[in-house]
Amino acid sequence: MTSDSRIVLITGAGIGIGRATAEAFAKAGDHVVVTDVLSGEGAAAAAAIESAGGSAEFLRLDVTDTAAADALVSDVEARHGRIDVIVANAGIAHRVPLAELSDEKWDHTFEIDLKGMIRVIRPAVPGMRARRAGAIVCLSSIMGVAYGWDEHVHYSAAKSGVVGLVRGLAVELAKDGIRVNGVAPGYIRTAQLLSEKHSLGPAGADAAAAFIPMGRLGEASDIADVIHFLASPAARYMTGQTVAVDGGLLVGRY
Repeated sequence: MTSDSRIVLITGAGIGIGRATAEAFAKAGDHVVVTDVLSGEGAAAAAAIESAGGSAEFLRLDVTDTAAADALVSDVEARHGRIDVIVANAGIAHRVPLAELSDEKWDHTFEIDLKGMIRVIRPAVPGMRARRAGAIVCLSSIMGVAYGWDEHVHYSAAKSGVVGLVRGLAVELAKDGIRVNGVAPGYIRTAQLLSEKHSLGPAGADAAAAFIPMGRLGEASDIADVIHFLASPAARYMTGQTVAVDGGLLVGRY
């Protein structure tokens, strides 16, 4: 880590898109604070970055725990002096038919996929405001911006909420020099997508590739690079936007 390195906090960074995003920021020379509720995966992600010559650390975080999120942000700011970038990525997508969608199952998804974002963002904003600088990127989904997803009503609703969160925060924080944007991934080759229980499964994923205009599923790195762009000075006049990154899926389906 150099004096020019940014301090980047990423939730859900132990696997999938979160891990690829951590690797992208580290490759660019930033210090990455890898957080995840999955301790083994999170520690492995940070160790891999360090082994590759990057700068990273792992801190366990359950984004449903407000006190833990407050404490983690405070600790990072105390040790590093600031948080420059937040990537709010932690999320779940559990298949639950409507007849089984209890209040508890609904609330659990919202606690992680939507409220989990504000728990990390809220305590970091005062420091960003004081420095009049900061970039926040929140992960939505094409299921939150254009598609409905049967047996995932709670997920679609939460990811739609992310779009509203991005817009509201962007307007409120723009005058303080803080930008807030979102990314809505399409079908990305992750453990979540390949889950037979909760998503398409391997066969469904292969079938999906056939109707994606670019002819393939996305890779986690495809999303990570867009997140990195949105948090960079190259996107300095962008705020309040949720960008679909889907290989042309939305525009190609009539």
